[in-house]
This record gives sequence, structure tokens and C-alpha cells, in this order.
Amino acid sequence: MAKNDGYCATTRDIRVSVRAFYLADQSEPERGQFVWAYRVEIENIGRETVKLLRRTWHITDGLGRTQTVHGAGVIGEQPLLEPGGRFEYTSGTPLPTASGFMQGAYHMVVADSGEAFDVAIPAFSLDSPHQPSGRVH
Repeated sequence: MAKNDGYCATTRDIRVSVRAFYLADQSEPERGQFVWAYRVEIENIGRETVKLLRRTWHITDGLGRTQTVHGAGVIGEQPLLEPGGRFEYTSGTPLPTASGFMQGAYHMVVADSGEAFDVAIPAFSLDSPHQPSGRVH
């Protein structure tokens, strides 16, 4: 669901909000290189302290080709989120097409019990001014 020009999902009292931005200054449309930044806010609205251990992204380009990326933490960190805590970061992705979308999951654990669970990263679109209009000629 969209929230303030962004996308938001809540899983087990962890709210993930994402906003994507096309980076025209880093893109080269004539060479088939389009770059976006995305800003993520992870907020713990629950009562348990949790730790983000890993992430999985599914990045799909405008032709429907999907790349899956796994990694430890986010931007080199494994944030600990106490109740009411939040963590924000900015990252980016290139695509060979003028549009696409991303979605994924953060793999977390409850700090006290070590119970593992996944938090959904909502699907969000990667749009640029170079994408086809979709009109049939």
C-alpha cells in the first residue's frame, strides 16, 4: 500500500516503509543503464527487541527478468531495534531497463528468545521518465 508517495508493509509489528528515486545524473539511458536510490525506514511498533540479520531482494526489470540478491544486514549493519526504535538507510540499484520493481524480506530474530522470522519488504516500483507510455500505436 502506498504511504506518502512510498510503500509500506507491516509484519509482526515491524513496519517497513520504502521510497524510490530515479537518479538521472547516474543513469545513461542511451547505454541501457538506469539507476535508482531507495530510502528504507524499519520501525519496531511492537514490544519485543529484534535484530535484523540478513536481507533478500528480488529485483525485476521491465522485461520481467528477476535477480535475487542475498546479504548480511543492510548497508553493512545488523541493526538492533528496541520497542519504538527505528532504523533508516539509503541504498540503490541499477537496471538495464527504464522501469522495474523490487520486493523482498528482512530475516530477523527476537533478541530474547532467538526466534527467527521474516519481515516483508513491500513491492515498490522503479519508474523513470524514459519508460514507454504503454500506449498502443
